[in-house]
Amino acid sequence: MTTPTSRSSLFRTKSVEQSLRDTDEPGKKLRKDLTSWDLAIFGVAVVIGAGIFTLTARTAGNVAGPAVSLAFVFAAIACGLTALCYAEFASTVPVAGSAYTFSYATFGELAAWIIGWDLLLEFALAAAVVAKGWSQYLGQVFDRGAAVVEIGGVTFDWGAVLLIAVLTVLLALGTKLSSRVSMIAVAIKVGVILLVIVVGLTFFDSDNLTPFIPESVPGQGGQGLTQSLFSWVTGAGNSTFGWYGLLAAASLVFFAFIGFDVVATAAEETKNPQRDLPRGILGSLIVVTILYVAVSIVLTGMVPYTDLAGDDATLATAFALNGATWAKNIISIGALAGLTTVVMVMLLGQTRVLFAMSRDGLVPRRLARTGQRGTPVRITIIVGIVCAILAGFVKFGTLEEMVNIGTLFAFLLVSIGVVVLRRTRPDLPRGFRVPLVPYVPILAVLSCLWLMVNLSVETWLRFVVWMLLGLVMYFAYGRRHSLVGRSASEQG
Repeated sequence: MTTPTSRSSLFRTKSVEQSLRDTDEPGKKLRKDLTSWDLAIFGVAVVIGAGIFTLTARTAGNVAGPAVSLAFVFAAIACGLTALCYAEFASTVPVAGSAYTFSYATFGELAAWIIGWDLLLEFALAAAVVAKGWSQYLGQVFDRGAAVVEIGGVTFDWGAVLLIAVLTVLLALGTKLSSRVSMIAVAIKVGVILLVIVVGLTFFDSDNLTPFIPESVPGQGGQGLTQSLFSWVTGAGNSTFGWYGLLAAASLVFFAFIGFDVVATAAEETKNPQRDLPRGILGSLIVVTILYVAVSIVLTGMVPYTDLAGDDATLATAFALNGATWAKNIISIGALAGLTTVVMVMLLGQTRVLFAMSRDGLVPRRLARTGQRGTPVRITIIVGIVCAILAGFVKFGTLEEMVNIGTLFAFLLVSIGVVVLRRTRPDLPRGFRVPLVPYVPILAVLSCLWLMVNLSVETWLRFVVWMLLGLVMYFAYGRRHSLVGRSASEQG
């Protein structure tokens, strides 16, 4: 007889049918308000952040040259492979929790806990890091530097805390309201991006695009724990520009797409998830890819890519070199709007994953209570407080890479999970089906692995430590309080 204390209990799965039934549990129901348009807005809101205003210029000047636009295409293809897998899962299991819920249905409870623990780190760090970036842009708009103060020798980032506090209140008031606020902010930042493209075209010189793929030159690789895992294992050097530089650039700009997976966390709050989730996920990815490629082409056509070398180059640099210094404030306003929506949707993703885990009993179930507006108010407030403390007092530095490795790990499991669920539950109705299974998921897995091994050794070590801490938490609390485990024990 299999009991919750046996080894096999670590791999007990939660059926798709049970996951769907749990969405109707009294007092723990999320309100179904969202449409495909709302989901697409969330996707664009979280993907387009400050990266388009900064990452594009630095990558062009230091790594890829004018071919940075091609790097965005390569990254979009890799991201699109994973997006297809997310679309199938989200339309098949339209339950809050995204990769956590999908893993519970395919790999079992231990894997679900690991990915849930991973996502909690990813979303919390992302929200805090981006909020600090928002504070810096706010200071630039008012020419005051970052919005911080010194209290007893401790630096307090009040701008980041203020942003998180306001967004926490909005999320507690309702997901639909959050979507409307996101729509306004998205309209502002897309408008700024379109303005950048139109004005940038007036300075466009096609000669700046030659050579499109500059000749390869030796790069300065990191040493010790700061070098990539791939370099550490193989002892290989690195290079910039050329085809190797282009592939490296694709790894860098891939992270400008991170966030579309958050759309899947809102599956349970979607009116018609089988139809709307694939549209929202894939539609947002198409929109941001077009904008990224357009901006990168215009940027590298405005000035020679060599003028964008260094760590301080941004879109504003290209305009300043052409005498359009007024563009700095316009771009800063666009970045503020962009970062606002990124933080909001990251907070949304964090609360929905934690809500799903609490409803399953892996964290205290009393947290899963929803308020009159159909939102998990308790969890939203707790997440807001934790993220505000992180953003207000912690200096992150290289911890930002933890967001990347956490995201890629989730992408990898979801891609594998599509193949597993196709074999174990071919009978399930699927609103969207990934074409060419298992080849598309395999390509998605390989893409994620390649990007992961290009992250630093110290990032991998921190990730392993966080995962080990998660295992301690699971065996100390989650395994003993799991509702699936209790049900198996009663049946046994």
